[in-house]
Amino acid sequence: MPKKKLAVIGASHFQMPLIERAQEKGCEVHAFAWQCGDVGETAADVFHPVSITEVDEIVRICREVGVDGICTIASDLATVAVSHVAEELSLTGNSVACMERSTNKNLMRRAFEAAGDPSPKSLLVSLEDDAAEKSHAVHLTESQLDAFDPCEHGLAYPLIVKPTDRSGSRGVTKVEADHEPGAVAAALREAFEQGFRREALVEEFAEGDEFSVEGMSWQGTHHILTITRKGTTGAPHFIETAHLEPAFLSPELDSRVREVVTHALDTLGVTFGASHSELKIAPDGTIRIIEIGARMGGDCIGSHLVPLSCGVDFVGAVVDVALGNEPDLTPAHEPRASASRFLFNAEDEALLAQVEREHPELVAYKQMTSDDTDGHSVTDSSTRLGHFVMSAASAADLAPYLPEQLAAYARGDAR
Repeated sequence: MPKKKLAVIGASHFQMPLIERAQEKGCEVHAFAWQCGDVGETAADVFHPVSITEVDEIVRICREVGVDGICTIASDLATVAVSHVAEELSLTGNSVACMERSTNKNLMRRAFEAAGDPSPKSLLVSLEDDAAEKSHAVHLTESQLDAFDPCEHGLAYPLIVKPTDRSGSRGVTKVEADHEPGAVAAALREAFEQGFRREALVEEFAEGDEFSVEGMSWQGTHHILTITRKGTTGAPHFIETAHLEPAFLSPELDSRVREVVTHALDTLGVTFGASHSELKIAPDGTIRIIEIGARMGGDCIGSHLVPLSCGVDFVGAVVDVALGNEPDLTPAHEPRASASRFLFNAEDEALLAQVEREHPELVAYKQMTSDDTDGHSVTDSSTRLGHFVMSAASAADLAPYLPEQLAAYARGDAR
């Protein structure tokens, strides 16, 4: 029997778990990406040096090759090509309209607002000439940025300013009520610089702890696999420092989170594949959806933490769905605690060395992306030095190696 041909959008190390799992399942993997020496270029069976933004060319090649499915993990931008190819070639995948809503934060906010899904109040601000025609949009010239006041448009401080089309904390800034003069303008300029469009979303800051919800959908039925508790650097950029599964929510709150996310997935039109829903829960239990990606979560959440914590072959399920097969979500083992820790500086590198020295059995995976700690500045998720993943039968065993905001839950002090 000939091998199934699977197109994978992207070739960076983030796509390696997908490329390797697809090959293990007997697929011939065709990877598409701008040629720059990424590991997936040689790991894939066939590499096509085409930028993931060249959607029409990817469609042409996939039709010529006769691919049986297409997918990606951990990349919002790559899902755009996935949806277009799937729609053009009648393959299994989410619609182009779904991907537009799930990769543009403004369209997402408007969809949530119309459907009654809980999300922060927001305003689209743009330097593009056509933005003034968009709903809820304010068009500003460069000279008007310094005088722009979000309060005049019904927003209340503190605020979050971010690009409409990026992830990984890129271009995200919190602006407090007592901000310095020019802080809003500076935040907008940073968002414009980091985004692919010259657009930014200005929204009211949602109080509370951060979580993500990892799901898998098949024919419009959503399966929530687990909930992840997150640690971040806090204001102003909220770069993620660590993750913990399970999240240790009360049964009542856990149920409400699942209900909110399931409804929001329907709002976006997600019908197939992995999903990664980010939300915040205030001390009083109020839930606010920050954003939802119709793809697997990055930072090793989908590729490593989910399989370790709940035993589901999450990456394998992504492959199955792309090929038009109902995914097998049966756990392969009993639930375990799992966590990831990101490296920002030499102290974090020393912590990894400590774990490996004291309890090497806890370390399930590690990766260094840079060894330059001298004067290194972490500005977003892509500039962290690396990360490591841990797993244990008890979360308490992981607590000594987690930031205190997560360690308290792992120990049981904050539950």
